[in-house]
Amino acid sequence: MSTEKQTAQIVFVVGARPNFMKAAPLVAELRRRPGFEVSLVHTGQHYDERMSRLFFEELGLPEPDLNLGIGSGSATDQLAQMIQALSEEFGRRQPHLVMVVGDVNSTLAASLAATKLDLPLAHIEAGLRSFDRGMPEEINRILTDAASDYLFISEPSGEVNLLREGFPRESLHLVGNVMIDTLLEHRERAKSASVLDELGLAERGYAVATLHRPANVDDPKRLAGLLDALVRISAKLPIAWPLHPRTRARLESFGLASRLEETEGLRIIPPVGYLDFLRLMDAARLILTDSGGIQEESSLLGVPCLTLRENTERPLTLESGTNQLVGIEPEAIVSAANASLDAPFELPELNCELWDGRAAVRVVDVLESCRPALLVRWRRGVDAGGAKCLVS
Repeated sequence: MSTEKQTAQIVFVVGARPNFMKAAPLVAELRRRPGFEVSLVHTGQHYDERMSRLFFEELGLPEPDLNLGIGSGSATDQLAQMIQALSEEFGRRQPHLVMVVGDVNSTLAASLAATKLDLPLAHIEAGLRSFDRGMPEEINRILTDAASDYLFISEPSGEVNLLREGFPRESLHLVGNVMIDTLLEHRERAKSASVLDELGLAERGYAVATLHRPANVDDPKRLAGLLDALVRISAKLPIAWPLHPRTRARLESFGLASRLEETEGLRIIPPVGYLDFLRLMDAARLILTDSGGIQEESSLLGVPCLTLRENTERPLTLESGTNQLVGIEPEAIVSAANASLDAPFELPELNCELWDGRAAVRVVDVLESCRPALLVRWRRGVDAGGAKCLVS
């Protein structure tokens, strides 16, 4: 049977909030193109109402075809349950391609399950490296890339990293940042969100903070220092702080939660939906974060960002001048915040032509050119050489 009329079956696996933002434009683009059928599988890694269902609604993502409902637990427990459940699902569906995004546990679990079943794997956001193997996300990135057959890259450093690691050039595709696709699509809509009025904040009159990485929040001394820095900065301008469940739990268990109530300048709020958070970032005077994606979003928005880490896997955000690595020492954080706040507010231009809102289109263009090869159902290491399509 000719492959021209066959449909390539794709299983797209998501599990955490950053995945949803990256998956939305890709799922939409795949469903616009004839020749593809995409099934969405949600592992349930983020199960909180505001960290899961609300994002699906706001981003226009279809209801998942399957929600595994894995939920919380240790990383090893999560991975074991996900790999088992995803292996069963992939075995039942026999897709032509498994797609994963980012660097969360769900991404790694899907990658391992696909590889063990000899299913082709595409990784969106491949090649990012912090060069800090103490970060769980770094290990997830490295292992996922090693398992992947199609590596879709968001910024030039990713291509450099993968070539240095020995990946064949023909498997690499520099396509741009799909999360920026989502931001550009929803930015105007987010401007009508009422979150600033609800929190009593004025445009450019506040900062936004996020903290969630285990290295920052699981160490009582480090978390206390970061909290001290935020308290001191909040004396200069209010800080809207959507508190991640992990961070809230650690603040409580370390006996630090009382400082949140005692500090008038800290506006502690639950995790918010995508549109509310985009509005908070877009109108902020300053952003303080340990998130990877927020470094990118703030760069596109032109809002100064202080990254509370010693390294970043997104060097483009440093080169653009919108992001600054300030480390984790309270004095350095407060000094950098004061310097930023004392300087005139400017909106610099981000120098990355591929962050143009069309990354998802470029990803699917590659898949479309490879669709006949995918339909052959090649097996890794056996007959992949003649069937696999790795266009440059």
